[in-house]
Amino acid sequence: MPFLLRVRGGQPLAAGKVVAVAKNYEDHRKEMAGAMGSGAAGDRRPPEDPVVFLKPSSCLAHDGGEVVIPHGVANVHWETELAVVVGREMRRVDEAEAMRRVLGYAVFLDMTARDLQADAKKGGMPWTLSKGMDTFGPISEVVPVAQAPAWDAMELELRVNGEVRQKGATRDMIHPVPRILSHVSRYMTLEPGDVVATGTPAGVGACKPGDALEAKLPGIAALNVRVVAG
Repeated sequence: MPFLLRVRGGQPLAAGKVVAVAKNYEDHRKEMAGAMGSGAAGDRRPPEDPVVFLKPSSCLAHDGGEVVIPHGVANVHWETELAVVVGREMRRVDEAEAMRRVLGYAVFLDMTARDLQADAKKGGMPWTLSKGMDTFGPISEVVPVAQAPAWDAMELELRVNGEVRQKGATRDMIHPVPRILSHVSRYMTLEPGDVVATGTPAGVGACKPGDALEAKLPGIAALNVRVVAG
C-alpha cells in the first residue's frame, strides 16, 4: 500500500519518492565536517549546486508514529527540515514555474544512521541504507501553499524530551527552494506526491529508544514521534 500524505483541508495524497538535499545550511555543513566527522575530506566551502540524494517512500511515517531503530544500528541522528510537497509535475522547469507547481509544506525528520553513513563514506560507497530505513522519514500533515507563509519566512525547531535541540530559519538555506526544485527537475521528473526535503540547520544529535521528538514549523505545522527499538 502506498504511504498517504495527510493534506490539511484536502484529500490524502499518495507519496512518491523523497528527494533530499544535504549540506544546505552552512552551520550544519561545518558541524558535519568538524565534530561529527562525517563530512567529505577537503570540504571547505559550500557546494555550488544542491547535493541531492534519495530516500524511499517506505521510510515515511505519520505524526504520532514511531521511529524504529533496528537491532544492531547505533548513533541514529535527527535532522529537522522543511519539506516541499509537489502538486503538479515538474520537468525542466524554471524557478518561477517550479513554485507554481508546489502543493504545500510540511516539517520532516531526516533520520540518519550516522555510524553506517560514516563507514560508507570512508569506503567511498553509497550511504542510502543509513537514510532509507523504514520510519526514517517522519512527516507532518501537508499545509497547502495558500495557508502557509513564503518558504523563506519560516522557522524550524526541534525539541527532544521537551528540550530545544535545533532552531533555524529557512531563509538561511544555501540553495533556496526555487533553485532546488528547478535544479532537480533538470535531471529527474518531480511528480505529484514527491517530497523534497531541503536540508537541516546545525544541532543534529543522537537519539535513543524512549526519546520523544517534537519537530515544528512554529505556527504552521508540527510533528511528534517516539523513538523505539526494533
